[in-house]
Amino acid sequence: MIIVTGGAGFIGSALIWGLNRKGFKDILVVDQNAAGSPKWGNLDKLSYTAYFESSGFLTSLEQGKWNTGVSAILHMGACSDTTEKNTAFLRENNTLYSERLAAWAIRHNVYFAYASSAAAYGAGERGFSDDDDTLRLKALNPYGQSKLDFDLSVLRNKWETQVTGFRFFNVYGPNEYHKGAMRSMVHKGFEQIQSGGKLRLFKSYKAEYPDGGQKRDFVYVKDVVDLVLWFMEHPAKKGIYNVGAGRAQSWNELAEALFKACRKPVQIEYVDMPESIKNQYQYFTQADLTKLRQTNCPVTFQNLETGVSDYVKHHLLREDPYLS
Repeated sequence: MIIVTGGAGFIGSALIWGLNRKGFKDILVVDQNAAGSPKWGNLDKLSYTAYFESSGFLTSLEQGKWNTGVSAILHMGACSDTTEKNTAFLRENNTLYSERLAAWAIRHNVYFAYASSAAAYGAGERGFSDDDDTLRLKALNPYGQSKLDFDLSVLRNKWETQVTGFRFFNVYGPNEYHKGAMRSMVHKGFEQIQSGGKLRLFKSYKAEYPDGGQKRDFVYVKDVVDLVLWFMEHPAKKGIYNVGAGRAQSWNELAEALFKACRKPVQIEYVDMPESIKNQYQYFTQADLTKLRQTNCPVTFQNLETGVSDYVKHHLLREDPYLS
């Protein structure tokens, strides 16, 4: 059995889709209050054995409910709200929970992979290398710090040879529909274009970046799935890895790709950035893939134009946009 935490969420449900495509059906989905919620639709057409509420999962696991029969844990469950300010909540849900889950997996010789985040890099002053020697970073917000704290816990406990961490950059794609304000700009922008013909982007407040010229490393969720499952099938490859396309593209480029996929003329409106995020806004991110490439992982990452085109044509423009 494979356990997927956050299994009804964006990346978690996409991984279940990928597992199903490889013939895996014996999957335990762990999530929080998913039944009847908007994200439940992510699971509608997927095959899995059972669903378990995350609130009682860890205790049940530690008490021996699944001491045998578990081959892998893909830990995608966490609070992913980058604006969350409650540090105690984030520490409990994103750091301590992950520590207990990883410790159980190591004790029982179960493959363990988890979702980290490029938010750990903060403004990028210390670069974007996932080399273990450079993991003394400064996150811009409590969410990023909670993710960095678990990465550091992995290193402190010398678990980097026993677990696999994926430091996700800007992931977009199908099954993110429930995420509200945390959805990718691709999905938000698609809705804006369909409803009003325009797409709104934040103005820049740094002279070196024009409006819409701020850059991020965007990575398509289908490529993320291929990569995570490749690592699961090659369990000797351990460590913490950046997961991005390895190229920085601007929000303007994203907008142009989106308008092209929607077959609409480009109309961009630049709006003021909320004061609440000005001081924690990342103007540039780009994954350093040196360490990932050393694993000889064959997965390649689509650029924005091809990824956005697939997302729009095969999901957003269809009556049923979910992975199935």
